[in-house]
Amino acid sequence: MLYTPEKEISRRIEKLKTLMEKASMDGAFFHYKIDYYYLSGTMQDALLFVPLQEEPILFVKRELTRARRESPLNLILPVRSAKEITKQIKPMKRVGLQLDVLPYNDVLKFREVIGDCELINVSPLTKELRKVKSPFEIGLIEKAADIQKKVYKMVPEFLREGMTEIELGGMLEAYAKTLGHEGLLRVRSLNYEAYSWHIISGKTGSIVSQSDSPMGGLGLSPAFPVGASMKRIKRGEPILIDFGICYHGYQVDQTRMYAIGNMPELYVRAYEACREILYRVLDKVLEGKKSRELFEYSKRLADEMGYGDVYLGYGSHKVRFLAHGIGIELAELPFIAANHEYPIEEGAVFAIEPKMVFPKKGACGIENTVLIEKGNYRIITDGDEDILIL
Repeated sequence: MLYTPEKEISRRIEKLKTLMEKASMDGAFFHYKIDYYYLSGTMQDALLFVPLQEEPILFVKRELTRARRESPLNLILPVRSAKEITKQIKPMKRVGLQLDVLPYNDVLKFREVIGDCELINVSPLTKELRKVKSPFEIGLIEKAADIQKKVYKMVPEFLREGMTEIELGGMLEAYAKTLGHEGLLRVRSLNYEAYSWHIISGKTGSIVSQSDSPMGGLGLSPAFPVGASMKRIKRGEPILIDFGICYHGYQVDQTRMYAIGNMPELYVRAYEACREILYRVLDKVLEGKKSRELFEYSKRLADEMGYGDVYLGYGSHKVRFLAHGIGIELAELPFIAANHEYPIEEGAVFAIEPKMVFPKKGACGIENTVLIEKGNYRIITDGDEDILIL
């Protein structure tokens, strides 16, 4: 079992405290397990308290023995009620809470326990903290990419005419789990649900759904209206496989195109346009262009190539992002998006995914997970990018 090193956790806590001090916070509580995992190294049922001037305390509901084994923090205490927590902390004036994900009723209960203090949203601080990845994190992302490469190599073994989208996805997922894929991509959202993979073929590629993506897929029912369906895969149609992998909590995202027999020229040309857009945008990232500028640049490229109407969706279904940061959440900073105004920093890891959606016909696109390092970019998901015809 791999555990997060003590030096890694200490570095994260110290950086967090620097941001807390700038925000005039006396302390902060972390109820959301993604963030307290990042700051403590365990995802047991717990609550993390980080005071500005003292050591952090991890209050564990269940399971204490595992939490102490998994986390290098010094103060890991059992807790059964909120009142036990108040005995361990000093009065504070400004307290950080994860107000973007914490239910309102829990905020009210917390205020009753903690007393009269100003509650500040601490989530922007942790999002900023996680924007740049450490060598330890990059190593885990690279291991996820190694698993992903092996999974994509199995597509020719599994894919056959007449099988359903969901069947292919299930076979690939089962294989991925034998390699260490955890089977879950975590997203900071109230209602978002999806498989860790997206397989759509032919006309299902043009179906939109509740997910914020250029194409949604048909899904299996109105209760799960996204992703792979019972549609049978046919010869001579585009097959898009977007298969994310999670290893020890860290994720990579990649999309590749396939076809049985032949790929219609419409999608071949559009796919090459997507690939050109991806690499030309990455060149602009290295020039220090801001996120919004990069997004608008990609739209201009699509327009010049004649794909403006279908780039990143069609009609009112177009999405307003080209790339999303990726790490222990599927969509974290940095983004290349219409409303983000920062350059992409050294150490950032993000998934860039130019895609085209043709109404009532199908979709195509490419996606790679990319690291910015040493003044250059490195494609972490470096598997074969050519369309594979079986």
